Amino acid sequence: MKVNVLMPKMGESITEGTVIKWHKKKGDSVKKDEIIFEISTDKVDTEIPSPANGILAEIKVFENQTVDVDTLVAVINTERNEIEEQAEEGQKIASSTTQIGGNVIEIPMPKMGESVMEGTIIKWHKKKGDSVKKDEIIFEISTDKVDTEVPSPEAGVLDEILVQETQTVSVGTIVAKLISSSGIFTPSKPETVVAAGELVKSNMHTSEKLRKEKTELKNKSKFYSPLVLNIAAVENIEIDELENISGSGINGRVSKKDVLQYIEDKKLGKTKEKPSVKLYADTDKDKVTERDDATIIPMNNIRKRIMHHMKNSKDTSVHVTAIIEADMSNIHNFINANRDEFLKRYGIKLTYMPFISHACIKALQEFPLLNASIEDENIIVKKHINLGIAVAVEPNGLLVPNIKNADELSIKGLAKAINELSSKSRNKGLVPDDIIGGTFTITNYGVFGSLFGTPIINQPEVGILGVGAVTKKPVVIENKGSESIGIKPMMYLSLSHDHRLVDGMLGGKFLKRIKENLESLTFNI
Repeated sequence: MKVNVLMPKMGESITEGTVIKWHKKKGDSVKKDEIIFEISTDKVDTEIPSPANGILAEIKVFENQTVDVDTLVAVINTERNEIEEQAEEGQKIASSTTQIGGNVIEIPMPKMGESVMEGTIIKWHKKKGDSVKKDEIIFEISTDKVDTEVPSPEAGVLDEILVQETQTVSVGTIVAKLISSSGIFTPSKPETVVAAGELVKSNMHTSEKLRKEKTELKNKSKFYSPLVLNIAAVENIEIDELENISGSGINGRVSKKDVLQYIEDKKLGKTKEKPSVKLYADTDKDKVTERDDATIIPMNNIRKRIMHHMKNSKDTSVHVTAIIEADMSNIHNFINANRDEFLKRYGIKLTYMPFISHACIKALQEFPLLNASIEDENIIVKKHINLGIAVAVEPNGLLVPNIKNADELSIKGLAKAINELSSKSRNKGLVPDDIIGGTFTITNYGVFGSLFGTPIINQPEVGILGVGAVTKKPVVIENKGSESIGIKPMMYLSLSHDHRLVDGMLGGKFLKRIKENLESLTFNI
């Protein structure tokens, strides 16, 4: 028997409702009176129980969808033989199946860089018993260098989750176990099924229970219930202002009570506009606290990692910074003449960075001690140049993926590689190999208008090149013994190097060679 679950009528004037949360997914077993989803109307938010024991066979209306009263929302299957048939389908109803056989695959915390020793689970996309496909994202991690999504190495069933969200563990620690799909699936013992009753509406929840206003804001999607939005509209409260209201509901959700209290406080002049935390957009706004003299914003995980990584670098390397100025006229003119054609041909915006990277790589080949690291009292000179490109990630993060074997690439190849890494960094598309093995780093603070800076070395490297903004300025021009003043596009370069290995002479020669390479660069793209 199949039981239809309809959008209930929550009052005489109510004609529609919005599904704000599903507590069950398709294929899950449900018990009679167990909460299966939540709805919101312009009068009230409430939880809807299952009318019978069985399996949630179909979901017709999804989260944030609004439909008319009496619209079919879901179907529950109560027939024992039909439940068993569904269970035998395995991956279609993973929660009602058990896998027998197959290889147990241990999934470790990946190593996201040579100096990265631990990682934090920030989100599980799958739960125990879920079926997964090969390369399907199963969890997200955060380290001091990157936040990234980790895919499943094989298809199968997630058998165990050993490390929970917010837990930090060492690289190599087993965080989960997967049973590969080489095994077979058999139905779990089904729940005892009883005959389904009719879906009870008004007498299932009293009006008092209906008006508890439990869940008006769905944090992840910034969902406000129609009830809250209706009050806000009547009181001329904009969304930006609504976001300043601290919620007292589950997970900080804003309730009817919160909105009405805010309105009352506003009339009495008691409200204070909550300071913007847009610079920390991935920080939970409800954790931001106020003092009379300051706003206290807790660091997110990646910010904490960056803090520890930078402090470790300053404690490890003896930082020295040298600065030089380069004439970018030839490159500037070339970019202006070829920008449109390059974009049309390759789909990539032509910038200064591939030229600077190329000049830096040539200098690294001439001065290989800058492409090295220190282990105890040994100098490790790398045979390949894996060029790190620092990427600023909104709202307040920094990642350093690297281009493997960058010394084998042309300027065009570097342009493509830099564009690809930047895109992956900003869209959580980096994989462990993108982070591991960097040998030298370039950071372009000039993109934000800075002329020069003193960057911190990316451990365990021994040098980092800082790139300033290209600005037009008057300079002295020498020509056959005569001097004149002209306007040229100039750029400052800064080199922070580890004085344990790189002395001032070596650092100065290296930086000067980059300048010379830029000013005499021949183009072949």
